[in-house]
Amino acid sequence: MFGALLGLAACGPQVGGPATRGPLQEPPRNRIALLLPLSGPQSPLGRAMQQAAELALFERGNRNVDFLPIDTGGSASGAAGAARRAVSDGARVIVGPLTAPETSAASTPARAGRIPILAFTNDVAQAGPGVWTMGVTPAQQVRRAMGAAMSGGAQRFALAAPDDAFGRALASAVQRMASEWGLAEPVVVMHPVRANGAAVAQDLLSRASGGIDAVLIGSTGALARGVAAGLAANATPAPRMLGHALWAQDASLGQEPALHGALFAAPDPRGRASFDARYEGAFGERPPRVAGVAYDAAGVAARVVLTPRGQAGPNTGEIFDGVDGPVRLQPEGQVQRGLALFAVEPSGEARMVEPAPTPGAAGS
Repeated sequence: MFGALLGLAACGPQVGGPATRGPLQEPPRNRIALLLPLSGPQSPLGRAMQQAAELALFERGNRNVDFLPIDTGGSASGAAGAARRAVSDGARVIVGPLTAPETSAASTPARAGRIPILAFTNDVAQAGPGVWTMGVTPAQQVRRAMGAAMSGGAQRFALAAPDDAFGRALASAVQRMASEWGLAEPVVVMHPVRANGAAVAQDLLSRASGGIDAVLIGSTGALARGVAAGLAANATPAPRMLGHALWAQDASLGQEPALHGALFAAPDPRGRASFDARYEGAFGERPPRVAGVAYDAAGVAARVVLTPRGQAGPNTGEIFDGVDGPVRLQPEGQVQRGLALFAVEPSGEARMVEPAPTPGAAGS
C-alpha cells in the first residue's frame, strides 16, 4: 500500500541538518539505494538491473532523485551490509536486493532504520511490514487461473506439481485460494521432478473420489503433456486443464490435444516487448527478464521519494503501470498484479483470451 510505503519513507533518516539555500541552489536530492550484485558471478545481471532502474528514472524525468548503487556481492551478508550503508547514507527507499536470502538479511537493518524495501524476489515468504516482493509470484498466477476456471463453473480443484520450491509454492497458493473462496479442500499430488505423467494422473484420480472440475498442472514439457493425457483418458468428464506462466515459453504443449484450450496466467507480452525495445535502444543490448522487475521497483520508488516528507502521498488504490502488467502495493508487503489470461493453441502458441485486469478487480 503506497500509504504504508510513504509512511516508512517519510520516517527514514535524513542526511545533514537544515540549510539555507541561495537562489541558484538546487532542491535537495532524494536518495534511492539500489542493492545489486555489482561484483562476483552475477555482476553482469547486476549491471543490467542498474541500467533498467536508470531507464525508469530517465523516462519519468525525476531530476531530484539520485540512485545510490551498493554492491551486495550476491550474498546474504553482503546484502545486510549494503542495507546498513543505505540507512547510514540517508536513503529513503531501498530497491533490491535480488534473492530471497539476500532480502531476508537486508530486511533487519532496513526495518531498524525505517527504510522500505522493494525487493526483486518473488518469494512471498519474504514479504511483510516494510518489505514488498516485486517479482511475479506463483500465488498471483494461481489466483488468476483458478478465478477464470471458477467463472466457468469449476468448484472442485486439484494440483499435480513437482515436489520442489515452485511446486510447493503452487500447492500453498491453491490451498489458500480454495479456503479463501469457500471451496472444498483441493486434491494435491506432489510428485518427483522426474516422474511418469500417466502415473501421476492415475495417482491424482485415485485420490479424487468426489470428482475434479479443474486441475492445475505444475510441470512443463513432456511431463505436463503426460499428466494431461492421462487425466483426459481416465476421467469422465475430463477436467479443465490449468497451468502457469512458464507455459508461455513452452511451444511443445500444443503437441498434446488434451492441453488445447488449457488456461494459464502470465504477464501481457506487449508491455515486456515495449520495455525490451526501449532498453535495447538505450543500452545496445537485450535485457535479462528480471531487469523488468528492477524497472518497476525503481519507478515505484521514484514516485514515493518525490512525495514531500510527512505529507500524504498517492492514495492507497493507486496503480503503477509495470513492465509485466499493472501493480498495486498492499499492506503488510503484499503486491497485487494484473496478469493476462492465455489459452494453449494447437500450434503451440499461447493465445491471450483476456487482458490483464486492474489489480484487485474481479477476476484478478
